[in-house]
Amino acid sequence: MNKLPALAAPPVLNEQSIGKMLGTIRIPPRPSLLSEVQQELACAEPSPQKLASIVGQDVAMAGALLKLANSSFVGMKLKAKSVEQAVMRLGVDQCTLLLTGLLARESIKIEGMSLTQFWDSSTKRAQAMSHYAKKMTLCRSDVAHIFGLFSNIGVPLLMIKFPNYQAIVDGELRSGLAPITQIEDHHFQTNHASLGSLMARTWGLPNEIVDAILLHHFYDALSDQNTGNVVRNLVALALLVDYGIARTAMPEWEIGGAAVCQYLGISQGEADDISDEIQQMFDEV
Repeated sequence: MNKLPALAAPPVLNEQSIGKMLGTIRIPPRPSLLSEVQQELACAEPSPQKLASIVGQDVAMAGALLKLANSSFVGMKLKAKSVEQAVMRLGVDQCTLLLTGLLARESIKIEGMSLTQFWDSSTKRAQAMSHYAKKMTLCRSDVAHIFGLFSNIGVPLLMIKFPNYQAIVDGELRSGLAPITQIEDHHFQTNHASLGSLMARTWGLPNEIVDAILLHHFYDALSDQNTGNVVRNLVALALLVDYGIARTAMPEWEIGGAAVCQYLGISQGEADDISDEIQQMFDEV
């Protein structure tokens, strides 16, 4: 594999970089519904009934959460007939993460442009990551799911600010072997990983998700013992899953695939087998 020189240092979110991003790109504020849910979650003994009552204030979101809870992705043995039943059966933590993903979809809109393809891709990534996080015992499946949804959330934020974003990035990816975050930094002075991490932090997501989003194109993190195991597991699994979803030659796999295989203890052949499984998973759906 042709591997680019490693970045001099891992990306970080500091006051200077945050101030620069907030000065140029709008980060959607945390929805009040999510704030109320997280406040309840912070109690010594969160009440499923209280959580269901909070979610029930937004009829559309309550319906969406109930539909997701009863989906094949979640895999409950008994279908929930109400939000309260869903919370009781899934637990407040998982319901909160699922709700966060639903709210993200509603918070980012681009006038005159459909984000259906973006969210379809993000949903596939989330579902596959959830499946393999459990199968490979890498982390909690719901954490992997919400990371999968949020990992590329910075892309539409850049698209809103820079209408030529997609054309520039697609052209650069076709012409060379550079991580997408380096391309973004060069043209837009920020990147989707940093923006997504800031949004995740602003929305009060777990630190592991915030850090993994920031590092998910920095594959040297996989060999950094100072980086938490859950963070490294999410970074590795994200590229492995994207490799499976892509179905075609994937420049990012050329950059980080070897590091991911070494970290997960699998061969390139085993990665290809997992890729085939992922493709079959969505073909069957």
